[in-house]
Amino acid sequence: MTNRLKVKKGDKVIVISGRDKGKSGEVLSVIKKSDRILVRGVNIVKRHTAPSQTSQGGIIDKEISIHISNIAHIDPKDNKATRVGYKFLEDGRKVRFSKRSEDLID
Repeated sequence: MTNRLKVKKGDKVIVISGRDKGKSGEVLSVIKKSDRILVRGVNIVKRHTAPSQTSQGGIIDKEISIHISNIAHIDPKDNKATRVGYKFLEDGRKVRFSKRSEDLID
């Protein structure tokens, strides 16, 4: 298990392996305990749900989590996969940056 995840809610990521390879989306949530993330529009499965007082039931499409090793950040400059690094700005803030284009992610 990694100590520090470089992915945050709201980041734009692309899938680099698995059945959804090449798809991209926004991170909806990060599950630190199991090193998994939930990405909008990626790893969609069908779930059969029973009707309840709040929902009608039936077959619904739902995103399930994907392991963090199967995704990469999207470079803000050219929309390709990139690695993420950390650096300190002159005012002392620690920020994430794209190693591909040196642009700030935060």
